[in-house]
Amino acid sequence: MSQNAPDYAVLEAFALELSAAAASAALPLFRLRDLSEINKGNASRADVDFDPVTEADKGAERAIRALINACYPDHGIIGEEYGSENTGADYIWVLDPVDGTRAFISGLPLWTTLIGLRYQGRPVLGIIAQPVLEEIYIGSPLGSRLITPKGSTPLAVRACSGLADAVIGTTDPHLYTGAEVDAYARLRTTAKLVRYGCDAYAFAMVAAGTMDIALETGLKPWDIEAIIPVIENAGGVVTNWHGQPVGPEAGQVLAAGSQALINEALTHLRVAAD
Repeated sequence: MSQNAPDYAVLEAFALELSAAAASAALPLFRLRDLSEINKGNASRADVDFDPVTEADKGAERAIRALINACYPDHGIIGEEYGSENTGADYIWVLDPVDGTRAFISGLPLWTTLIGLRYQGRPVLGIIAQPVLEEIYIGSPLGSRLITPKGSTPLAVRACSGLADAVIGTTDPHLYTGAEVDAYARLRTTAKLVRYGCDAYAFAMVAAGTMDIALETGLKPWDIEAIIPVIENAGGVVTNWHGQPVGPEAGQVLAAGSQALINEALTHLRVAAD
């Protein structure tokens, strides 16, 4: 194992390069009317399991991988579209080139590029980028901030007195199954406001202090590992539905602006934790 501490300033700068490369590959295809997609999900349950992939997903990941392999050939990579390589490395990049492909093919600017970095098994740096809006949410031990063409501003979660005052977000309530359905319904009816269809962008809003809770089920590592450092270094908390740190298998995930809000949400969700 490497004995050298990560140089987060250098790694942040490189992650921003990766984000720019992904945007260059994906943006020309956004709102392209003849963009075709392939369904990776269960075609017999298209209402629930439609899981599209497009050339934007593939091209953006290829661009990211090419830069990593050229600049840090000793680093590992785990990507949604092209799998894993060198996973025994101290540094492993965890990539979702287009998180929210359903939004992408619908022409909605709520998809994001997620670029995470593990160091010795722990997520330490992350980017949530929305290139149409020219927003990059970045987090590391150096802090969390929002980068736009106007400059850089710190990110900080907001105070929320409890679920009755909370704005929560989840991608689609129909993605919950079994005991999750009732657990989510109880949480939803307790909250002040619920928003849908934001994918990873809802987690960015928790870090930015405009939403209080984001939750999902069935996540893969590339869906969440970039998000964890952004929220945690903005003062928030990310756990699974047991209230424990999110493991390498991801799954059910809950993020909030405070531990107290996590604890209150878990009174509804823990019964459905897998």
